[in-house]
Amino acid sequence: MNRIMIAGTSSGVGKTTISLGIMRALSNRGLKVQPYKVGPDYIDPSYHTFITGRYSRNLDPYMLDEERIKYIVKSVSDDADISVVEGVMGLYDGFGTDIDNCSSSSVSKMIKTPVVLVINGKAMAASAAAMVKGYMDIDRNVDIKAVIANNVRTESHYSIIKKSVEKYCDVEVIGYFPPNSDFSLESRHLGLVPMAEMDNLSEKFAKLGEEIEKYIDIDRLIEISSADDIESEFDIDNELEKRGLYEKSKGLKVAVAMDRACNFYYRENLEIFEKLGIEIEYFSPLEDKCVPDADFIYIGGGFPEIFSEELEKNSGMRKSIYDAHINGTPIYAECGGLMYLGKTITDSEGNTRDMVGILDGRSEMTSRLKRFGYCIGEAKEDTLLSNKGDTIKGHEFHHSIFCGDEKCVYIMKKIRDNEVVDEWEGGYSKGNTLATYLHTHFYNNLDCIKNLIEKAVEVKNSR
Repeated sequence: MNRIMIAGTSSGVGKTTISLGIMRALSNRGLKVQPYKVGPDYIDPSYHTFITGRYSRNLDPYMLDEERIKYIVKSVSDDADISVVEGVMGLYDGFGTDIDNCSSSSVSKMIKTPVVLVINGKAMAASAAAMVKGYMDIDRNVDIKAVIANNVRTESHYSIIKKSVEKYCDVEVIGYFPPNSDFSLESRHLGLVPMAEMDNLSEKFAKLGEEIEKYIDIDRLIEISSADDIESEFDIDNELEKRGLYEKSKGLKVAVAMDRACNFYYRENLEIFEKLGIEIEYFSPLEDKCVPDADFIYIGGGFPEIFSEELEKNSGMRKSIYDAHINGTPIYAECGGLMYLGKTITDSEGNTRDMVGILDGRSEMTSRLKRFGYCIGEAKEDTLLSNKGDTIKGHEFHHSIFCGDEKCVYIMKKIRDNEVVDEWEGGYSKGNTLATYLHTHFYNNLDCIKNLIEKAVEVKNSR
């Protein structure tokens, strides 16, 4: 199976634009392209999916061990012609000072994938060689096969960079890309604006793919992509069977919020429901009249503050979710879902809107990130997902705070280089509802799914 990773020397170097353009150029050739994203980001994968027509997958070595990462890659790429992995931050940036801790480079080694390094060629000539050489020498086990120079305006400038890098670094330069504001993507406080909110993407990405073909040697990129097979000792079907979840899940139905306000989900989290035969009914908190009649409800993250006026106006939906909670239906909500389940949201302009009101608290937008990065949650008591003492790995990044009288049910810790560098409390459990800022990938603790399903069955049988 051919694979290639597009990694950058740093954040902001242009690897997302280059990655999207390469995916589109490959797709234009009729190839089946399987996309991936290193790290926890939700938004970049939504663009990948839009371009390739295949669900992009997160390869996050904080939440997923090596065997799980290899399983995801192997299980979804068998029928693809080529896999394209977009890196995160700089090639060696991860969690803490260890370059093998949650970095793109570490993932490239796990899945035996060669790297194309994207550099910012602006205002640089032969010095580009020094930069590339440093990236190659710090870990010779990372298979850097080629370089692309971004932000290069002219052929003559590109020629100097190409000749210098190839002279001193023993690696080929397979193209460049000039700056072009036509391909810039709108941004927001957590990164790019989600695909669901942007218009004219088809035209923009079509043109991007055409331009990439002009400046980057796509034929050579295909040639240097890897064909090494990978195997994994992990198998999701076996893990679900060991927990008896196929039998327990018979006849269950889950309602999943999915629209412009709520759309942050790891694909595998939803696929677990599909594998178990659980019926999934998607609903829109913005547009539907009420939540579907289901055995449990899953409300993912997003940007409810952007759509708070519309969410407030849809009082029928808010009441139906509140009533489901009162009737004991299990509800699990992450980040934006937590904000939606509180009493109010106050946006960045000071407007306060009514929300569902299950939780006795309010969300207020802040000018700076309140939490950013990987962390673990240790349950102080039994919750919808966890038994007391259980831990869940995940990540938080949000521009809001939740204020109120609800008690927290998790002790949150950020551990870096084996030291606890921050500690706080989070997550709110009320009846059969659990809401938390923590985004998690269910593969990292499948007992979360077991606990959720068992509670759904218990409530269903009691009715």
